[in-house]
Amino acid sequence: MGDRTGGCGDLDQVTALALLNYGHYTSMQVDDQRVRGLTLHLERLTRDCRRIFDTDLDPDRVRHLVRRTLVGAAGSVVVRVTVFDPDLELGRPGADAEPQLLVTTRPAAVAPLPALRLQSAQYCRELPEVKHVGLFGSLRWRRVAQRNGFDDALFTDGDAVISEAATSNIGFVNGDRIVWPQADCLPGVTMRLINEARYGDATTAPVTLSDLASVDAVFATNAAVGVRCVSAVDDIQWSDEHPVLDILRRQYADIQPELL
Repeated sequence: MGDRTGGCGDLDQVTALALLNYGHYTSMQVDDQRVRGLTLHLERLTRDCRRIFDTDLDPDRVRHLVRRTLVGAAGSVVVRVTVFDPDLELGRPGADAEPQLLVTTRPAAVAPLPALRLQSAQYCRELPEVKHVGLFGSLRWRRVAQRNGFDDALFTDGDAVISEAATSNIGFVNGDRIVWPQADCLPGVTMRLINEARYGDATTAPVTLSDLASVDAVFATNAAVGVRCVSAVDDIQWSDEHPVLDILRRQYADIQPELL
């Protein structure tokens, strides 16, 4: 794996990624050169590189490029590491790949963030267990939701079984128990960190849209925002706050970040 990227990438690299749209990535919030769940992010990149490109990725190279990109940066930054091969051709994606790394940044969101309002949509991402760059469907349904006055989309299958939000995992609170959807979805780093923190009674079970009326609270998780309250799904609403969500936020904040 070579070093043809870093920073924001050049026009040829971005053009190649946009035109072929084949690759995978991870996004992580960096605070003073430290990342919660860094090991999990690197494991994801390594695993998905083998799955998508049939080759290995050097996690130390990822760390080096992220550190280099962040020289002079202060405070909190969201870093995205995209793995793609600018030399793969549309007609021959089966050729041997030599994937490259594109490291980009954006400012981190300023907490606290307002609660999310989600609109349900029947959709499942292709190869949902991989964080790949094929975002058209997710962004299309996010756009539809926003045009209808919501913040984001919540995906379900044909039987209204909930899986995930457009770029977040979704969790539910029943009493003092956390329930994650049993469905085809991406097991996010933040979700895994919360599970490893071993809050109370956490389980996985099918959750349908019709079940939401009996749910006490709903929350979304991803590396850029941590734990974020969901105040509505379609026409079902919840309070913006719940004691369990406060506990989850504190536990997530207490997770020791790893040095890049």
